Amino acid sequence: MAKPAKAIILSAGQGKRLSPLTDTRPKCLVELSGRTVLHWQLKHLAQAGITEAVVVTGFAADTVEKEIAALDIPGLTVRTLFNPFYALTDNLATCWLARGEMRGDFLLLNGDTLFETGIAERLIAAPPAPITVTIDRKAAGYDADDMKVLTEGLSLRAIGKTIDQYDAESIGFLRFDPEGAALFTRIVEQALRTPEGLKRWYLSVINQIAQDHDVVRVQSIEGLDWAEMDFPEDLPKNRELAAAWIAAGE
Repeated sequence: MAKPAKAIILSAGQGKRLSPLTDTRPKCLVELSGRTVLHWQLKHLAQAGITEAVVVTGFAADTVEKEIAALDIPGLTVRTLFNPFYALTDNLATCWLARGEMRGDFLLLNGDTLFETGIAERLIAAPPAPITVTIDRKAAGYDADDMKVLTEGLSLRAIGKTIDQYDAESIGFLRFDPEGAALFTRIVEQALRTPEGLKRWYLSVINQIAQDHDVVRVQSIEGLDWAEMDFPEDLPKNRELAAAWIAAGE
């Protein structure tokens, strides 16, 4: 199996729950210790060996394009893909729009996921599988906003915020090989032909694939640092995480 050299970052949404920080910029541009969320993502992807990143934009796309133009991350080429329908759909449609980029081996991640370089490295080095989903486990329990996961060994059996049985959570970071990419894009297109398709999350398609095909595997990133940018109360811990990276010389 070839190692992925491309990453696709889904950054089309506004992130209204972070208002007023996101009134004029998407949440991928919220600053943490002198760098935006997107800058941290691109920097750590490059450190893990990714050489090409495609950022799918939507809300305030010009601000994201300006940020990317100002960045100079050695070894990494960054392109953007604009989703003009970001305000009308959820991220399943964003994946459909980016389906032309989903060939070969690639990583797919949410635009609000902070992660240390080791997480990308662990995902890239995971055993070969059509689709691999990074998961974490926590002893304190899971809340209503967590993307819960049910596993069976290394197989993913279900994923969703409202599933009844679960033993882990998804961090919104996946790897696809060519077989998994072809299956995923095919099911995405089928889903968008349904009345509810425009309002579905792409992870609902991963759940559907897990139910119908035994091809989705999990990769634990337990013990490694990551965080999401969803609510104002996330900012202090995320800034602390970024400050620790700065202190470590990143």
